[in-house]
Parts: sequence; structure tokens; C-alpha cells
Amino acid sequence: MLDINFIRENKELVKKGTGNKGFEASLIDKVLELDERRRKLLLEVEGLRAKRNRIAEEKKPSEEGKKIKEELKDKEPELEKVQAEYKEILFRIPNLPSEKAPVGKSDKENVEIRTWGEPKKFDFKPKDHLEIGRNLKILDFETGAKVTGSQFFFLYGDGVLLEMALTNFVLDKLSKKGFLPVVTPDLAKSRYYLGTGYAPKGQEAQTYTIEGEDLGLIATAEVTLAGAHSDETIPEEDLPLKYVGYSHCFRKEAGAYGKYSKGLYRVHQFTKTEMFIYCKPEESEKFHQEILKLEEEIYQDLGIPYRVVEMCTGDLGAMAARKFDIEAWMPGRGDYGEVTSASNVTDYQARNLNIRFRRDTGEVEYVHMLNGTAVVMSRVPLAILENYQEEDGSVRVPEVLQKWMGKEKIG
Repeated sequence: MLDINFIRENKELVKKGTGNKGFEASLIDKVLELDERRRKLLLEVEGLRAKRNRIAEEKKPSEEGKKIKEELKDKEPELEKVQAEYKEILFRIPNLPSEKAPVGKSDKENVEIRTWGEPKKFDFKPKDHLEIGRNLKILDFETGAKVTGSQFFFLYGDGVLLEMALTNFVLDKLSKKGFLPVVTPDLAKSRYYLGTGYAPKGQEAQTYTIEGEDLGLIATAEVTLAGAHSDETIPEEDLPLKYVGYSHCFRKEAGAYGKYSKGLYRVHQFTKTEMFIYCKPEESEKFHQEILKLEEEIYQDLGIPYRVVEMCTGDLGAMAARKFDIEAWMPGRGDYGEVTSASNVTDYQARNLNIRFRRDTGEVEYVHMLNGTAVVMSRVPLAILENYQEEDGSVRVPEVLQKWMGKEKIG
């Protein structure tokens, strides 16, 4: 969430940023109105409580004491109600976009930064990953639908080995870059999946919740990695903290997403490795670029053509101040498809989860937090199957994965 003091002092700036993100700018007026009522009521209640305590110390029944008791009976519930409404509105105000983020209303106004590699031209008619996976008997959506429902799948044989090879490759690479590998729980309390901002405007990223418990299945290890240091004050000398989290991810993905969302591109369950950094505010832009550079290295190592796209303000979502996506070339659709995001959420999540750091001078501030996809184990196998397919139906294994796979070809 944003700092209420900042909102009070920069009302028009916050309204502009909120509007540029496609959120209701009227939220700002509403939260400031509630903030004023909250502070006024708080002063009244605290004054009444002080008087009540003074009278209680005198140990003499009085009409004034009865009157104060009645007043508190009205004021305290009113304060509680206003506090709850104030918090609810404050949480709905998004993080402000960076001044460097391009202004736009939708993904159509995202900006291509650069491309790498040439989309492969085949001298035969290429197949999509569903047909390739079915023919190789490594990918099975039919059994997934029978056992669990649509958009679930089974992997077999070399499909499993490919996922494990990708995991080993990326954990090995990133651990050498100073990231600590972590396996996180697949469940988190609502404080953490809400506190990291998973409350989208539409139905795109609904959380599966556990009935009767304050738990939900995580959509990304970002949720659990952010929660790991909640309510902590980290010494400056310990920063930055760099993690690469491995977890299963679950997303309802309700709604229609068109012809490009078939197969592995949009599923309800997948595994993913996620980079996550806690750092000082003045270093977050540097680490944002570091995450993006590492993401590009991964896809260059895999030999998959891609482009880097910067999100415009209207496509940033609630959390991010600035965000880049890498979109890999996917021959089955004849177009690029998103495989990573790299987000700088500044201190937005840290305020929600009360994560601070103490400078050597003794000052305490909120940390900045960043996250970036390393490898998502649905879309990346999709890109490998389609880019590395051979005319005979086999699939070459990218060179960097061969030592983990123990073979050069799937077929």
C-alpha cells in the first residue's frame, strides 16, 4: 500500500498515477475523507478514554463517568467501522507507476525494447506443441481433464526429464549468481497473497482457497518469498537478499483468453522458479535491470528467440511501478508469447507486510522488493518443443540441457 502521508501531501500526483494505471482516481478523495474522519474520531476516543481513566483512578462514582461510558459506546464502534473502511480503500489504491514507464491504457500500448535471435523458418510444416507432445507420448491433456478438469495435464517420460533439466539448469545458473535456492510451501495465509497484491481488477488471477481455513494455493513463489520476512527489520549489511524460489503455482485463470491460450500456455497448475530480491530503495532500479539481464541470459542460453517488452501504465497491475516481459517466439502461433515478467514493486508490498531495514545510521525504512520469472515449466517447454522440432517428429534438446537430460534428442 501507499504511505497515507505521501497521499495527503501529493494528492494530485497520486490521482494522476492511479488514473494512468486504469484504477479509479476517486479512490484518493475517498481515502482522504475517511482518513480525516478516522483521525478526528481517534482523537475524540483517546480523549474520552483518558478522562475515563482519570475518573477511575479517583474511585468515585460520578455522572461524568457514566456519560463518558455512553459516549464511548457510540464512538468506539464508529471508529472501528471507519478504520476498516479506510484500510479497505487504502489497499485498493495501486502502487504509483515509475516516471520511466510508458503511459498507455492497455497491452496494445506496451513498448518493444529489443529482440534477440531470428524466428526459425522451417522447411517443413511445423506442428504446435500439443501435436508434438501427443505424438511423442510425453504430454497428455485428455487424462488431465478426466482426473482433474480442463487445463490440467499429465507429463510422461522425457516430458518430466525436460522439466527437471530446466529446473536443474536454472537453479545451477542462478545459485552461481548469488541467489539462494528455496523450496517454498504451496499454500499461504490470506495476509500474504493479498499483501503481495493478488487482488486483480478482473478475473485473470483468482486464488484457489481452502474451505474453512485461512489458506490459499499460491499463484507464484513471490507470495511465500515476500511473506518470509514479514514483520522483520533487516540490518543494512544483510541487504540485498537474493532468492530463487521453486514452487508449484495454481491459478484459476477464469475467463476467455482466445486461440493463443490453448495447451500449455495457460493452465491451472504448473511449476516455476522465481527470482526475488530485497534491497535498499536507492538500489532497486539497478537490481531490476539485473533480473532482466539474467532472464535474457537464460533464454539466450536456451537458444530461444525473444523480444523484451516494457509494460505501459495501464498494463502494470496494482503492484508494479515498472515491469518488463520477455516474450519467446512460439512457432505454433507464429508470434511471440510471454514467458517472464520482471517487476520492481518498490516499497508497496513491504508496507503491506511490514518489512523494513535498519541503516547503519540507525534510521529505519521500508525495503524495496523485486521479482522476476526465471523459468515457468509450462510455457518454456512449449517454446522448446516448437522451436526445436524436427521434420520426423523428434525434438532436439537445447545444448545447455543435454547434460541434465542425458540425451540430445527426444523422439
